[in-house]
Amino acid sequence: MILTTTPTIEGRTIIEYKGVVFGEVVAGVNFLRDFAASIRNFVGGRSGSYEDELINARAQAMREMEDRAHKLGADAVVGIDIDYEVLGTDNGMLMVTASGTAVRLS
Repeated sequence: MILTTTPTIEGRTIIEYKGVVFGEVVAGVNFLRDFAASIRNFVGGRSGSYEDELINARAQAMREMEDRAHKLGADAVVGIDIDYEVLGTDNGMLMVTASGTAVRLS
């Protein structure tokens, strides 16, 4: 399946719009990652544990969106947008949402 942020796919024609599809992931960040990140914040540098969590959550959201598009009979998802949000009273949850338009191509 073709996944793209662009509204069209070069050399292909969209013949049917199947609808908007979403993939959502809400992931908790545990105490050890918070602790490691706070140390990184103090001494400087990147937080590998948070980066890994973000990469995994984004990949899961994209897979979920692709699966939903496939169930609609789509060949591609165009106009993909990925959003990030923190949730919870202590901002201990990360939400990643991927959305786009499921289409069939000629």
